Amino acid sequence: MRIVSLVPSITELLHYLGLHDETVGITKFCVHPPHWHQTKQRVGGTKNIQIETIRSLHPTLVIASKEENIKEQVAACSSFSEVLLTDVGNFEDALQMIRSIGALTGKANEADQLISGIEYNFENLNSQEPLTAAYLIWKAPWMTVGADTFIHSMMQKAGFTNVAGQELRYPETTIVQLQAIQPQFIILSSEPYPFKEQDVVTLQKQLPLSTVLLADGEMFSWYGSRMLQAAGYFEALRSSIMH
Repeated sequence: MRIVSLVPSITELLHYLGLHDETVGITKFCVHPPHWHQTKQRVGGTKNIQIETIRSLHPTLVIASKEENIKEQVAACSSFSEVLLTDVGNFEDALQMIRSIGALTGKANEADQLISGIEYNFENLNSQEPLTAAYLIWKAPWMTVGADTFIHSMMQKAGFTNVAGQELRYPETTIVQLQAIQPQFIILSSEPYPFKEQDVVTLQKQLPLSTVLLADGEMFSWYGSRMLQAAGYFEALRSSIMH
């Protein structure tokens, strides 16, 4: 089996499942694990994959994402390889995706154990009164997350009520709109836009009635083996902001 992964979080999952030799190609954004990022053949970015480079790797399976990759580019790969097109919109979708990849790669037992671990960690996550929050992924324009996203699902797991929960995909918002909504928290994600402490300071002045904080975007948006760590991260995050 020769696998090319076009999805950073799934690359990390393939490593977790023990598919070290089988994984022959990854994107430049597949930064976990670091030694794969340094040693595996890179096949471009998630939005501009190099079709001929992928073809030269003679893959038997290309794993793509409906959200992260370009439809026409993924279709081009299907002319020379089996393609698994994943579509993860919530927590349950993510578990099903792990199950599917486990079945396709001969790692069903490892996938089942991973799913059990994730479910156990989230079942033991303290359920507390939800806090209202806006989760920002971009600025200029400001962008947040709607109800049909994996991030929205993880916000719920973390104990936040998404103030953009009546919208879909990744809607734009404005400071004026956020001032009107007055969410208890403004969560600035570390990705895809790399928000920094200076952004927290700037926004806190503009939104004095909300608490602005930085969050690890991978914990909210990376589906796969990263979910094993997410529940603990959410618990620590809730604990830190409530004290």
